Amino acid sequence: MKNLASTINKESSTLPVMSDTRQMEPTTATLIYVPLFYGGRHRGTSMGPDAVRSANVDERMEIAGIKLLREIELDIPRVGSTWKDPVVKGVKCCDEILTVCDNLMNSVDAAVAEGTTAITIGGDHSIAIGSISGASRHLRRTGKKLGLIWFDAHGDIHTPETTYNGNLHAMPLAVVLGKGESRLTNLGGFAPKVDGRNAVLIGISDLDHEERAIIEELGVTAFSMHDIDRLGMPEVMDRAIQIASKGTDAIHMSFDIDVIDTEYAPGVTTPARGGMSVREALFATSVISECKKAKSFDFVELNPANDVRGKTARLCVDLMLSSMGHRVVQAP
Repeated sequence: MKNLASTINKESSTLPVMSDTRQMEPTTATLIYVPLFYGGRHRGTSMGPDAVRSANVDERMEIAGIKLLREIELDIPRVGSTWKDPVVKGVKCCDEILTVCDNLMNSVDAAVAEGTTAITIGGDHSIAIGSISGASRHLRRTGKKLGLIWFDAHGDIHTPETTYNGNLHAMPLAVVLGKGESRLTNLGGFAPKVDGRNAVLIGISDLDHEERAIIEELGVTAFSMHDIDRLGMPEVMDRAIQIASKGTDAIHMSFDIDVIDTEYAPGVTTPARGGMSVREALFATSVISECKKAKSFDFVELNPANDVRGKTARLCVDLMLSSMGHRVVQAP
């Protein structure tokens, strides 16, 4: 695939190194909880936001010097058991997910417009359609563009024509890049939300043949776990920032917790062996904070039903703090 990391010309690192003792700049955040599970097949992801609360996200932000401006919880329309019904036009629960994403788009747009960092906590990865739409719409009003860095063990770039089961959490990246069900791609009245040439996938360990074709078609850059092993996370992140920043004015980071190896993050729906280590993940999110262009984040697919004594939820909070500039030192 011509857009995989191996085809990118190696450039010298231009990112500053931030030590653990560096003073963090004052910053504010808005937390948006979206307990949605209709995009996948497991109800456990709906408990992700509560697990993050139980991991004391508000207290830990305060200790880290991050001002929590407000917390918002979005209502999820009730559909009973219809999320298990046969696929309609290639997508399950499209109407319900569209409603949630529309509300999330407005919430993220408003949060970023206030000058705060919008942090969306899921829920399954379909919610990224709403958060990315909100960040992109905010920029679009002043003629600016959004770049995207997407951490995931999976491509999430299927379409209604390529899906095997109609689960929308396998399609959100395609949607925000303008490919998929039209009501979703045109959320907010415009498409695409991000140019594929400014979109970067990091941590891929499972990619379908159809997804490879779409990645190449849209010009997305994909760094697999093999690329991370070969190049090292510092080089991967340098390249990713350069690609997502080229001609853009801000970056959205969407982080699926299943990109981390199941040994460290068991509390997910679709675990992946051979994923990132905790140190790699924390380094990657710290680089995101250092580039100063990231104004909105997602943390998704946390499934407390599969967690072990809350370790994945605590790690999720660690990653949030790291993305906001706080240096987290993991206990052995």
